Amino acid sequence: MLRLSQTALGEAIGVTFQQIQKYERGANRISFSRLVEIAQALGCRVHDLIGDLDDGGKPRQVLQKDTADLRQPGARQLLEAYAATPAPMRKLILSLAKEIAGTSPG
Repeated sequence: MLRLSQTALGEAIGVTFQQIQKYERGANRISFSRLVEIAQALGCRVHDLIGDLDDGGKPRQVLQKDTADLRQPGARQLLEAYAATPAPMRKLILSLAKEIAGTSPG
């Protein structure tokens, strides 16, 4: 529908068209992060690609607890900035954030 070739999709997410073919055929598993990249390249949501795979029930309490901090204002922007930071700096940023929060830097 988008008239996007496997080559163009592969280039958009940093893999070869052969890898896209393997994903399409199911020869290789696809990680969630790669699925997100594909959805972004296609201009859609991951849900649009995978549909409703769960039972439609409420999210498990564990998942709600694990993702509660991500719903805080600014959390997404902070995470995006952290991910865009060079790897050697991430350890320093994490240490600083833990120090500010009053948690142990370990």
